[in-house]
Amino acid sequence: MKQTTTIRAALAVAALGVTGGVTATAMAALPMMYEESLAHQEEGRIIKSPIGGIENSHWFNYRANINESRKELVSDMRHASDTEDRRDAWDEYAHELNHERAGYVKYMAKRGYRMPQVYFEGM
Repeated sequence: MKQTTTIRAALAVAALGVTGGVTATAMAALPMMYEESLAHQEEGRIIKSPIGGIENSHWFNYRANINESRKELVSDMRHASDTEDRRDAWDEYAHELNHERAGYVKYMAKRGYRMPQVYFEGM
């Protein structure tokens, strides 16, 4: 009996290993949703330090709103029941990140502080 159980367990592990590898490969091959890729691009544009080194209330509001947007995305993804819900969550997240960054940059530009930009010539 003990030997039969051990053999069955070994076969189950071997089957899981083969199936798990196929599943992992198949999941890695799934394309990213367009809305998700836009959100990841917006995440890359999150301002990491205050413009002009000025830590004012708008900087702290910007950071708080970014964190709130992340929490809302997690909540929306947790409650998403289908692909359309996930698309809406990613789209809303990307929009919020863009809106918050644009508002902060616009306010600081009115105060005379510009967002630094790097230009590459001849590329």
